[in-house]
Amino acid sequence: MPISSHPARREFLQIGVGAALGLGFRAPGAVQAAANRGTKTQSVILVNLTGGMSHIDSLDMKPDAPAEIRGEFKPISTAVPGVQICEHLPQLAAQMRRWALVRSLSHGENGHLPGTHRLLTGATMPNQRQTDLDNVLSRRDWPCYAAALNQIRPRQDGIPSGVTLPHALIEGPLTWPGQHGGFLGPTHDPMLVTQDPNSPTFTMDTFALPGGTDQSRVDGRRSLLERLDSSGRGDAAFREHQRHAFELLASGRVAGAFKLEREPVKVRDRYGRNQFGQSLLLARRLVQAGVPIVQANMGIVQTWDTHVDNWGAMKTRLLPWLDQAITALADDLDTQGLLDDTFVVVSGEFGRTPKISTLPGEKISGRDHWAHVYSGLFTGGGVIGGRVIGKSDRVGAQPVTTSYTPFDIGATIYQALGVPPDSEIRDSQNRPSQVCTGKPMDVLFQNR
Repeated sequence: MPISSHPARREFLQIGVGAALGLGFRAPGAVQAAANRGTKTQSVILVNLTGGMSHIDSLDMKPDAPAEIRGEFKPISTAVPGVQICEHLPQLAAQMRRWALVRSLSHGENGHLPGTHRLLTGATMPNQRQTDLDNVLSRRDWPCYAAALNQIRPRQDGIPSGVTLPHALIEGPLTWPGQHGGFLGPTHDPMLVTQDPNSPTFTMDTFALPGGTDQSRVDGRRSLLERLDSSGRGDAAFREHQRHAFELLASGRVAGAFKLEREPVKVRDRYGRNQFGQSLLLARRLVQAGVPIVQANMGIVQTWDTHVDNWGAMKTRLLPWLDQAITALADDLDTQGLLDDTFVVVSGEFGRTPKISTLPGEKISGRDHWAHVYSGLFTGGGVIGGRVIGKSDRVGAQPVTTSYTPFDIGATIYQALGVPPDSEIRDSQNRPSQVCTGKPMDVLFQNR
């Protein structure tokens, strides 16, 4: 083989930086925190309904409300007596005994960017400003769940603390906040998948060794690097990146999770041959590989932002795809013996307005942003299913029972993973903060 086909020694020794950035590995000196050994949950899958799903047209229908409120869809009965959901969610209706439906999620932020930040971090955006262009992704954000977990409970096995898929939340000049390590720094960023798992060419080149290199060559270079670094000279953070990059390359578990072609055709078909379905199949495989937090974005940033053609979009694509994907996920997790170990959250950043509206210049109606009350689904990880928790008023505008915020969802995610919500995280200047100020939603796990 020609010499030029092998990476130069210096180039090879530097692959650590390129391979480790954005993979959710810990920074030097990261804070250690004791896990709650009583929990059985090993992983969390956050199914992000990007843009905010209309609760009134899906999970909290109001068939007796006036026409300008109730919309075009009809409710159907579920497997739980007295509980109805949208006619375009028939598989979820049949599987409802497995899910806890919360109809009183609520908060006060109707903007996509700060609302998404709340969902993805369990915290208010620090230094929130007035316009979207001023609230884009930055290192002043609160860390996402995977980033905080990575600092609190660092790993040594080459498995990232979190994976975000199938893309980052970006549209035009706006990159949604709350997607990475924020003020904890880039060494805590989750691993990012940037390809559609439904594509026949889907692959993850991150795990590929340089051309002409096999594992024995990697091991030899690592041994050489360790001898060169034995003096302790050089940048500690750089050495840490390299060490974790070698761990990643040596770990076949995560790399294997991305080989969706290994799944039986009938399993892939069960999830749905679309981006929603194959993304959740990939989420299950990553959980199986030991990844503790998977964020699965159901569409680009405003996929569920149905200001226009709310019913057309939901009927033809959004609800059928989601219905098939989340029920396949729950069935598959159960079949694989992973449902008790995996806490699944299905939510957007908010819901949609009770009153139907038509944007200026548009002919097809829709609904606008509405954070005052909306709905979410929860299963696995000890959740007691077959229940509706909370209630909205007769037009789906306000909660009339105890409400739960994205901060409470965040606290529940941390608690499910054995991380007390009052755990401490430290920024790059070693200043401490409480990871989450919400209250865990214990009602999900209690039979009341």
